[in-house]
Amino acid sequence: MPLDELAHQLRPAAGEPAGALVLMHGRGADERDLAPLFDVLDPERRLLCVAPRGPLNLPPGGRHWYIVRQVGFPDPETFHSSFATLESWVGALAEETGVPIENTVLGGFSQGAVMSWALGIGPGRPRPAGILALSGFMPTVPGFELQEDLSALQAAIAHGSFDQVIPVEFGRQACERVQASGGSALYLETNVPHTIDPAVIADVVAWLRSRTSGTTNEHRSAGSQ
Repeated sequence: MPLDELAHQLRPAAGEPAGALVLMHGRGADERDLAPLFDVLDPERRLLCVAPRGPLNLPPGGRHWYIVRQVGFPDPETFHSSFATLESWVGALAEETGVPIENTVLGGFSQGAVMSWALGIGPGRPRPAGILALSGFMPTVPGFELQEDLSALQAAIAHGSFDQVIPVEFGRQACERVQASGGSALYLETNVPHTIDPAVIADVVAWLRSRTSGTTNEHRSAGSQ
């Protein structure tokens, strides 16, 4: 798949990229939604930053990664289709930019966080530099088994305790699963609804820098902001 098969926003690194950051938008948004976070999360422009557009155009508008029938359980047909497209696209990104998946952080908000988990720990998937899951969940989909051994996985999970769209329990469960399966998780829970809390940005910036500089990250929980 050529990289331009999915519309995307791309911000190059200032010099030779230390890694890549892929950010996937939530339901009903598009590739422009999270692009402003490039300079917020990577102010030094160390990374190649890319935001792809979801392949589905569904009611009530905007772009989508899958049909929502029940939170936590993406519609199998549309999920599998989008995953296959996204998997090929991420492979093309690595090939065309020279930044391997091992140096790439996969992230997203809401549906985008779900796709980040799928790309990061889906069946047969190589381990990325990290997973940045903002207000999402690990997907449960027939025919799509997440890896059980998450050793060496580094994740940052941010979720609002007042999330009315994807309940905070999903974020907590994802953190517990990562830790119980041998991975490491930075868990940031704050008193906000379904949004990205500016209060977590500093911690996410530090975590992202650590994941693309060869150092390890330690788990911590943020107090309510």
